[in-house]
Amino acid sequence: MVRAVVDDPVRRRALAAAFYEGGPAHGSTWRYRRAELSFMDWQLRRGVLAPMTATRPGSVWWRAVNARLLRDTWEAHHLVLGADGQPSRPAVARWLVFLDHPSPRSWYRAHNASISSAYLEYRELARTELPLERFFMDVTLARLLFVHSVLLNPRLALGRYFWPIGRFAGDPRSRSVDTYLSLRNVLPDDYPLGDQLIAEVLDAENFWGRLIDYGVLLPRLQELYEFAADDLSHDHLRDFVADGCPAYAWPRDQAHVWTQRRYRRLGSVVRRLTTP
Repeated sequence: MVRAVVDDPVRRRALAAAFYEGGPAHGSTWRYRRAELSFMDWQLRRGVLAPMTATRPGSVWWRAVNARLLRDTWEAHHLVLGADGQPSRPAVARWLVFLDHPSPRSWYRAHNASISSAYLEYRELARTELPLERFFMDVTLARLLFVHSVLLNPRLALGRYFWPIGRFAGDPRSRSVDTYLSLRNVLPDDYPLGDQLIAEVLDAENFWGRLIDYGVLLPRLQELYEFAADDLSHDHLRDFVADGCPAYAWPRDQAHVWTQRRYRRLGSVVRRLTTP
């Protein structure tokens, strides 16, 4: 099924959407597609899922990570329908839990298990991308693990004053989550990114996204990755963070890019208000 759509981005999206529509789960699953499809729409606009034979080829890395997610979900779908065999990967087993008992918690644990394992599996492919693209691979993972914790460990993610809103702010069915995860207000809708400077892209970032990234996410990034590593049983996530900075594909000796450049005073206030 995945091979049949691998070079057709529109059909890829349709396959992703179909998993959530009219499935065999005991409860409704269709609303859980919001965050995943919003991010996929952003990928389509950028062209990262385009065929490698296209005039503007897509990204080997983004295509592989997306295909892994599709394979995991549809394997779980067929197993629920009675196909013979056992889950081929732990992430598939988590999708089975989601299909049997749909909830924000089970969705995050399934989706992020697939993405986290794909990040590990295709790390070498990430090295073929341009530097700025590798930077945003780290941004994507950091944001994903942050919203994971917003729902599953809100006291860590939002601090002692705001943790009660985690149940709503982290719900994958909400518009706030897909807006934050899509990166459409951060990264230009172009691929490849060419010779753009990282400082130019960061300066153009959406105000609220910047405030969350620098005021809330980065000050506790080490703890967020460690929590996700334990919650997902993915110890390799600890290798994707170094000294409190993302380190999956971005060089560890260039960690200065994670330092807030604008609105520092406001960022300091937000950090104090959301201290775990």
